[in-house]
Amino acid sequence: MRRRLSLAAVLAAGMLVGCAGPPVAVTIASGSENRTLEPIVQDFCRARGATCRFTYQGSLDIGLSLADEAPPAFDIVWPANAIWIDLFDRKKQVRDLTPVARSPVILGLRRSKAEALGWIGRPVSTGDIIAAVRGKRLTYLASSATQSHSGAGAYIAMLSAALGHPDAITRADLDRPGVQDTVRTLLAGTVRTAGSSAWLADLYLKGVEGGSAYDGMWNYEAVLAETHAELARRGAEPLYAIYPSDGVAAANSPLGFVERGQGEAPRALFVALQAHLLSPAVQARIEALHRRPAIGEAKGGADPRWNYDPGRLVPLIRMPEPDVVRAALDLYQGALRRPSLTAYCLDFSGSMGGAGEAALKAAMRFILSHDAAARVLVQHGRDDRIVLLPFDGRVRGVTRASGAPEDAPALIAAVDANIAGGGTNIYACAEAALREIRATPEHERYLPAIVLMTDGRSENDARVFLDAWKAAGGDVPVFGVTFGDADRGQLDALAEATRARVFDGRSSLTEAFRTVRGYN
Repeated sequence: MRRRLSLAAVLAAGMLVGCAGPPVAVTIASGSENRTLEPIVQDFCRARGATCRFTYQGSLDIGLSLADEAPPAFDIVWPANAIWIDLFDRKKQVRDLTPVARSPVILGLRRSKAEALGWIGRPVSTGDIIAAVRGKRLTYLASSATQSHSGAGAYIAMLSAALGHPDAITRADLDRPGVQDTVRTLLAGTVRTAGSSAWLADLYLKGVEGGSAYDGMWNYEAVLAETHAELARRGAEPLYAIYPSDGVAAANSPLGFVERGQGEAPRALFVALQAHLLSPAVQARIEALHRRPAIGEAKGGADPRWNYDPGRLVPLIRMPEPDVVRAALDLYQGALRRPSLTAYCLDFSGSMGGAGEAALKAAMRFILSHDAAARVLVQHGRDDRIVLLPFDGRVRGVTRASGAPEDAPALIAAVDANIAGGGTNIYACAEAALREIRATPEHERYLPAIVLMTDGRSENDARVFLDAWKAAGGDVPVFGVTFGDADRGQLDALAEATRARVFDGRSSLTEAFRTVRGYN
């Protein structure tokens, strides 16, 4: 049990922050769902002459930073749920972790889809959702269960429903074949995934903007409310909120202090900030931003037109013990999620010689090695399909394999066989990768993606590839990973056209490749 501060300590710390002294600066590692709440924090910090810098990370990233041998580069954590701290903070660096807001993970659908399913104005159970997915009448977006708490919450709720909602999921429960089959069916409804709940909402809006809207998404009630408001502003089709009648998981946004020898002033600022966020006036502001209060129920804010009701009592599942959560996440990543079909375009042009070539080979050894990748929950599963396409001014060759551990040595050898040299044509490789994806037997059962790593500027333009991408149909994102002085503009254009994003690999290619796995 993590200790909470007494009222006397809160008041004393508040007095200390108010005293004269050198300016205080803190870094807050926060889940992306808290972006809407950042102005409240910044108002508080400015009023006290303090500097508060936010760094937005996935739940796993926050946890892994706490697990590192080196002290984390932040003073305050603000994840979606304490489970990520419990999983990784073995040194117990986080103190006084206390919830400041709540938001259940629910399903938001296009209203026309909810109408077609007959779900308007009636309770919807997990069984109803299973039937719709099995009947190929429903698909959705969902964040990765191993990277984002909204994805983990939806997944754990699926497990709980498949088990008939026990008091707590046990390790033995995860081995039940019928349970695995049920959850695998639910996860098969996922057509795109992401490492961030906020980015997932952006993806949904991009689908609407592009004229091919997704059926819906699993996300926080608060993020769905923000998305619904943006749809209304655009005059687009509204959402319809589905609160599974048999139980949901929730975020509770706990704020905690990371003890790393910073001195008394940063801690005093944290204590005062925590007290500020929990004060009645600020809790009311948080409610106005679609969150539920830390204690008690929201008052008002319901909108029956889209079934949104932050005051609704929803049955909450009980989160399992940390060791069971870890086992469940390994099961998700290795066996239950919809399998991925990933084509890696790897730049071995002349400018990658030396350090660049070594870094790329090391990053691919990590992402292709089951045991290494499994330590941070990004391992490929046996059902995944991998295509390697090293390139310079042309594609040098194609290597195909599964994500099974025994296939990894051949894949790693295919990468290591390359020596940097030649020009750069990223579009030729992207086009070849698209052909490989489309030629894969039963490619519709996979989550496809092209991962394009480059350190240079392509000698050609994107037109031929984008024409082929449009003609192929489907939803194949092209994720960019930059290195060196890569032309970010070219990669950004590909990502924007294909509803993807670009990751910065200049400081660590390994970290960039790990992060991109959360989006496939």
